[in-house]
Amino acid sequence: MFDQSDDLNLSGDSTPPLKEESNNRTFIIAAGILAGVVFMSIACMAAYALVILPRQKAANTAQEATIQAQNAQVAQAMTQTAEAAVWTPTALPSPLPTTTRTPTLSPTPVVALATAASTTTSTLNPTAILDLLETQTAIANQTATAMVTATALAKTGFADEFGLPGLIVLAVVLVVVILLSRRLRGKPAR
Repeated sequence: MFDQSDDLNLSGDSTPPLKEESNNRTFIIAAGILAGVVFMSIACMAAYALVILPRQKAANTAQEATIQAQNAQVAQAMTQTAEAAVWTPTALPSPLPTTTRTPTLSPTPVVALATAASTTTSTLNPTAILDLLETQTAIANQTATAMVTATALAKTGFADEFGLPGLIVLAVVLVVVILLSRRLRGKPAR
């Protein structure tokens, strides 16, 4: 029947088919813009991960070390205060008399009465002293903890990181994308 060399065009018109117009230019432009946005976002994420994030971690570590050092100083000061509160002062040595008088004998009779002698000596139990110190330290810690107040709000979220200029730049970029997409869509095909 038919071979591969047979011409199946029976109309006798041997004109080649019309070449389709290329409307791919708009698609290529849009794809290029999207690819550029993707590559820019990857570059920004890499810069953040390699530059900004290590600085923030180092600053947080330094701040934690400062806070721990301050806490250690406060604890030491409270311990010393508690120890000073428990400490009982000893009497200072009295000054020596400069002139000594010789006692004169007096003919006063001494009468001895029989009474029960009390020999009470006050010794402090070391455990009681430790308990007292721990109680005073706990009271001091409660009052010190109660006085801590927040001085600033937490810095979280997109606006805190980029601020108002970053939000304005982002809004302008989005408006430009909207205008370009409307303009490209509104152009007639050539």
